[in-house]
Amino acid sequence: MTTPSFGRSYKMDVLRNVPLFRGLSQSHLGAIAKYTDAFQARRGAALTKQGQHGQEAFVIVDGKARVEVGGKTVAKLGAGDFIGELSLIDGKPRTATVIAETPMTLLAVRRRDFRSLRDSVPGLQEKLLVTLCERLRQADHALTH
Repeated sequence: MTTPSFGRSYKMDVLRNVPLFRGLSQSHLGAIAKYTDAFQARRGAALTKQGQHGQEAFVIVDGKARVEVGGKTVAKLGAGDFIGELSLIDGKPRTATVIAETPMTLLAVRRRDFRSLRDSVPGLQEKLLVTLCERLRQADHALTH
């Protein structure tokens, strides 16, 4: 992965369009942007690997990825999607492998920064709960239909 240089205002614009961060104030988006690093991933790169412990979560700026569980594709991801947060929240191994299907640009937030942001940005914990509920409902729907 290579590291492009994105300014804080660019990162804030990206974060503003991520459902998890939508509706947060400018100052809170700025705080999150401060703790994100930009990365570029080549096609075929594994962003996360099922069973490994995660050290960061990612926001997809551009590009496409697929989510695999047990080698089976279970979802497709694109710009604005947020991945890898489960492992940062509970400290357990990754539940899926995420592979770049195209060259990608991502914003990454490290575990220690994620915890700090989670505790210091009002409303972020609730947004995390809502996002996790939505994913649980999607998984339940996929299993029953």
